Amino acid sequence: MEKDAQSQSETDKPRSDLEPPSPTKETAAPAPPAPATVNQAKGWRFWAVFPALCVTTLLAAVESTVVATAMPFIANEIGAGDSYVWIVNVYLLTSCAFLPLIGQLANIWGRRYLMIAVICLFALGSGIAGGSTNVAMMIAGRAIQGMGGGGVNLVIMLIVGDLVPLRERGKYMGAIFMFFTLGTAIGPFIGGAIVERSNWRWVFYLNLPIAGLALLLHILFLQVKFNRQGSLSEKLRRIDYIGNLILILSIVSVLIALSWGGARYPWASYQVLVPFILGFVGLAAFHFYEAAPWVKAPVLPERLFLRRTPAAALIIAFIDFMLLYWLIFFFPVYLQAVKGLSPIQSGVQFLPSSAISVFTGTASGFLLSKWGRYRPMHFASFVLMVIGLGLFSRFDKDTSKAEYIGIQVIFALGLGLLMTSNLPAVQADLPEADAGVSAAAFNFMRNYGAIWGVSIPAAIFNARCDAESWRVSDPALRAQLSGGKAYDFVTRYADAALNATSNVQGEIVEVYTRALRMTWQVSLAFALLGFLLVFVEKEISLRKTLDTEYGLKEKKKPGADVEAVPTSTEPKA
Repeated sequence: MEKDAQSQSETDKPRSDLEPPSPTKETAAPAPPAPATVNQAKGWRFWAVFPALCVTTLLAAVESTVVATAMPFIANEIGAGDSYVWIVNVYLLTSCAFLPLIGQLANIWGRRYLMIAVICLFALGSGIAGGSTNVAMMIAGRAIQGMGGGGVNLVIMLIVGDLVPLRERGKYMGAIFMFFTLGTAIGPFIGGAIVERSNWRWVFYLNLPIAGLALLLHILFLQVKFNRQGSLSEKLRRIDYIGNLILILSIVSVLIALSWGGARYPWASYQVLVPFILGFVGLAAFHFYEAAPWVKAPVLPERLFLRRTPAAALIIAFIDFMLLYWLIFFFPVYLQAVKGLSPIQSGVQFLPSSAISVFTGTASGFLLSKWGRYRPMHFASFVLMVIGLGLFSRFDKDTSKAEYIGIQVIFALGLGLLMTSNLPAVQADLPEADAGVSAAAFNFMRNYGAIWGVSIPAAIFNARCDAESWRVSDPALRAQLSGGKAYDFVTRYADAALNATSNVQGEIVEVYTRALRMTWQVSLAFALLGFLLVFVEKEISLRKTLDTEYGLKEKKKPGADVEAVPTSTEPKA
């Protein structure tokens, strides 16, 4: 076995274009004996789980982007000022920072009860955000929402991984990602429609009936096993408290720096540099702590990042969501500030992204299950995104509707191809025992990418608006456009422009056009980095069998324990 493991080492020369998964030297944290290989029959109880998963993923997906077009309006209504970015970022922060902890809890207490808990958290946060009377209350509600929303996405992936083998996972995740992509894409439209035609509070209250439906479906149909052995104190000792704390504090520190830099304080100020340095030092300390021999159950095991294919695929996940949120939060700025569309109109113009990415995301999942090759889809994805982002930087007030919709389609095709082919690339070169921690790491990297995908373009956009604000001849409007208030000014500009001369209106549009051009040019560099990372990945064959202790509960037979580990239906390899 040792010799075989060495032959599969990452340091070996490439063996073939399509390689079998190689075992890892490290093992997961102490756990019950590995269950047998299972190919479960897909009866009605199997299919009844998926409608619940689809409704739940739609719930979290819509909320992650619904504030994109509504944000300028909401920020103005509650007087958020330059704190507006925290309404978005705190959701992304908590949905990212608590993911590794949620992954550990799912392995200890199972998927069913944790899914019910994160949906309840999400509903609670929605109610608080919807009832907000000030920016602090809004941020608190969004923080609770983020914990629930991030947990929902992770537990869904864990459940799918428990029910189907890696080779088949793509087509099932394709159906679920269809709802996820649809939700993220129609979110801006819904947000625009609500703030224009109704009370902005329904941006959040809308989640409550959907959460109720999701809860009902999971209570009825999500009947899955988990290991009940061990006392409560033994289970609590399996949680990596120190690792989770270091990670959460580090991410918070980095996000504070990203939110303040160029908006509230200059990038070179100590208010920005200190949290930046502390955050990155904390992330380095987290890495060394997780690799320490006394950490028996690391929250993000080092072995996930030591093999080149999982490591490259995890960084690709980071870049993928960074670029997704880059588009979601700054394409509406172009439509509203440069083209002069209303929030609801900008939401309508964003719909092509939803239709195309839904189609390609679903199709790529089925192709992956049939073909078993993810690298060609990753190459195609980044080629399309590079082209799309390069063309975005050419947008101005004279760009035709056909042009900006067509370029959206190019970019959306690239996004869709990655949606269902990325996680299998992470898990292909890892044992099935690492399915849970690798899914948690994958979701963590995506959500962490989303944080940077909002913060980096916001910093660039505000800095460029400051630098270009001299073009506005009206001193009052120039003051409203600078000092980190350019994003918030998008909504107020529509009212201010009514009293401005046509020359001043043109000057403001020019400032926004130039700021957005630089924003898109920087995003292009990240897309090119993603393209290069695909060369680092190896094409590894995807497993067609499943090892899990978290599958569906079997029908209780006389004298049999419902929670028993299933017997083998296939010979062990």
